[in-house]
Amino acid sequence: MGIHAGNKQYECSLCNKSFRFSSGLHAHKRHVHGNRRQYYCPYCGKLFKTTAQLKRHAYIHTDAKPFSCRHCSECFRNRFKLKLHLLMTHNEGTWFTCHICQKKFSRKCDLKTHLRRHEGVKPYVCDECPKCFYTSAELRQHQLMHSDVKKFCCGFCGKDFKRPQAVKQHYRRCPDAIGFDDL
Repeated sequence: MGIHAGNKQYECSLCNKSFRFSSGLHAHKRHVHGNRRQYYCPYCGKLFKTTAQLKRHAYIHTDAKPFSCRHCSECFRNRFKLKLHLLMTHNEGTWFTCHICQKKFSRKCDLKTHLRRHEGVKPYVCDECPKCFYTSAELRQHQLMHSDVKKFCCGFCGKDFKRPQAVKQHYRRCPDAIGFDDL
């Protein structure tokens, strides 16, 4: 009944934001108030919880590829790309195979997420509405619709957007960007 009435009886004691579900309040506290990110990327300003995360991220801004294949001259920015290369090119390592559809994954966590879709399990619940999702990434994407924050901006006309895909679509039609594709 509370869902249909729109009641938000669970209130955050730190910022007074209210939620319809206790799970939403717990997720909010964990993600907003519990995840202090203190390591700053000097290239793009993104913040990270640990120095290891920052170090892995920084490779995207440089040409550094510190992970090399022991069978050939290929080099990679991260261990995951190296592992995938070893599996696909040199048949080294183990594939994780779905017992239902036989789809293969290079990481066990990806198989686990995939199996949720077969089982219909959606453990990620929106704190603003009753919608549920298979992955935290899908939930974060959905939560943008509830937010007024527009983090993405057209570099030509300055118009703001909630989603990066919206900027890409806008760019194709932006009058201020016309003619820059030819450069």
